[in-house]
Amino acid sequence: MSEAPRNLLHQETLAVRWGDMDAFGHINNATYFSYFEQCRCSWLASIYSSGALSSNQGDGPVLLNASANFHLPLVFPANITVSMYGGTPGRSSFNSYYEIRDADNTDKVYTTGEAKIVWVDQQAGKSMPVPDDIRALLPTA
Repeated sequence: MSEAPRNLLHQETLAVRWGDMDAFGHINNATYFSYFEQCRCSWLASIYSSGALSSNQGDGPVLLNASANFHLPLVFPANITVSMYGGTPGRSSFNSYYEIRDADNTDKVYTTGEAKIVWVDQQAGKSMPVPDDIRALLPTA
C-alpha cells in the first residue's frame, strides 16, 4: 500500500469458500474485489445501523475505480482478514485502501487494493459533498 494518510475504517474475517477458486486452484482475481466489497458494505451497514447516516436520504457511495495488487496466491481452505482504510477526503470523494491478510498469520499479505469512492445524489445523478459523519472518520489534510 502507498504511504498516503489513512484511518482504519473496518476489519472483518472471512472464510474463503471452495467456489472462490478458479481452474488453476487459487482464488479467482475477481473474487478479491468481492472481498473488498464485502468489507466496504459491512462498514457502511454499521454506519447506517448506528444512525449516523440514513439509508433513505437518496445519496450514497459509488465506486469511481478499483485496483488490486496480488502479492501471494490465496487458496482454499483459508481464513482471511480484510481491512478497509479511508484516505483524506476531497469535496465529494475519498480513496479507500484494502489489505487482505491471512487471519492466522497477519504477516502474510495476499492482496492490497484501492478504490475511489464518490458520494452521489442518486436522484440528481451528480456528486455531492462527503457527509460530515463520514468525513469525521477520515484523516485530515
